[in-house]
Amino acid sequence: MNTRENLLEIVGAENFSDTPEVLETYSKDFSLAPSGIPNYVVKPKDAQEVRKVIKFANEHLVPVVPISSGVHFHGAAIPKQGGIILELTRMSQILEVDEVNRRVRMEAGVTWEQITGELEKRGFRIIMPLLPHSLRSVVTDYLEREVPTNTVYDYGEPLQSMEVVWPTGEIFRTGSASVTGYPDSPSKGANPSGPGLDFYRLLQGAQGTMGVVTWANLKIEYPPKMDKIFFVPVHDLSHIMEFLYRVLRLRIGQECLLLNNINLATIIAEDLTKDFERLRTSLPPWTLILIISGMQRRPEEKLQYEEETLYKILGNEFPQISLAGSLPGFPDLGKKLLPMLRKPWPKEVTYWKKRYKGACQSLFFITKPASAPKFINKVEEIAVRHNYSVSDIGGYLQPIEHNRACHLEFDFFYDPASYPEVEKVRSLYNEAASVLLNEGALFTRPYGELAKLVYERAAGYTMALRRVKKIFDPNNIMNPGNLCF
Repeated sequence: MNTRENLLEIVGAENFSDTPEVLETYSKDFSLAPSGIPNYVVKPKDAQEVRKVIKFANEHLVPVVPISSGVHFHGAAIPKQGGIILELTRMSQILEVDEVNRRVRMEAGVTWEQITGELEKRGFRIIMPLLPHSLRSVVTDYLEREVPTNTVYDYGEPLQSMEVVWPTGEIFRTGSASVTGYPDSPSKGANPSGPGLDFYRLLQGAQGTMGVVTWANLKIEYPPKMDKIFFVPVHDLSHIMEFLYRVLRLRIGQECLLLNNINLATIIAEDLTKDFERLRTSLPPWTLILIISGMQRRPEEKLQYEEETLYKILGNEFPQISLAGSLPGFPDLGKKLLPMLRKPWPKEVTYWKKRYKGACQSLFFITKPASAPKFINKVEEIAVRHNYSVSDIGGYLQPIEHNRACHLEFDFFYDPASYPEVEKVRSLYNEAASVLLNEGALFTRPYGELAKLVYERAAGYTMALRRVKKIFDPNNIMNPGNLCF
């Protein structure tokens, strides 16, 4: 049998396609990455069918690109060398909610909309990144190390044990899910560590190059009993970083993030055509959003001592910072924004990164909070050289682990129908990435052309990564062309 006939036998005719119209839909995503056409699309129903597809592909040297939703932002799911798109959207079951261990086990196709709705019914929530797309895979986002808006260290890594199909076709379980008797074992997979070596870090940030995760355990939490949201208009980022260094190390607050006026206006505008210009001109350059919460035990006391500590620090050390329950001119902003930060972006509304001009290219990295102003100035200088309006650059700064570090993101909005705008943003992005890398930006998730820049600078790491890849994927079938493979 040929490739087509073999794949049809594995997944069935209704879950297979090789028609040009269908294949075209997988050739691009929301990024500026070059398009690429697959040869086949298959939709397995379970790990056994995933195993059969990968085993066949490995034996016949056919590239495989795993995807778990129809929403992609960085070009990692575009086939670089044709082959098979392994779409996991049929694998969309929430397999169990373990309330005692505060754990949920879900398949790779479960979306943010699906999991938040189900957990809300049970009185739980899952820690999430900033306004994720409602139709995007939860497992994929945490495999890709998306940064949560919650700065509490314990929540910074929700991913626990998982099941993976290696590129040679073996099914493997990591951590405490690997023990005999799982899922009825005492640990129930709630710990990412387990007997012997743990492999889950190998799969994070790998962009589908090391194997296919079919299900994963993730932490869940009780929602706060009480919340209070504060806003700080920010005109001096260096000063506000000193404030956050002082506050967050005391473990004050749950969600804590900074948005510049472009991104905040894009997020909160009811009608973008009517509200956006007014909002971005009236909002401060940056806004600090800090939420303190009372949890399950004695919530009133927790909220009270955190608020008292905040105001004591402000009064004694930062009297010029204004902390309030709303921004001047926006009295109901807290009521609007607080629930938004704990839910995915509504699917009936154009995704927030596409609202302004229709498309957005994001450049993000990890740095020290004190270095953020330096990087912002650099990006603005580069934007001017490329005739890109500085006032159109979106900004997002996310403290990590009580402000030990921060995720700094620049969003370059553009009209995807305008070739000159597309090329302007492409050249701006490429130069900015190179300059920021030279200035010390840590790109922990390099995609596309950025991956080449990063791996060229890390020869030892790249050589080690290639040796590991050779062990797990000797025929280099898994998403070839990504990372340094």
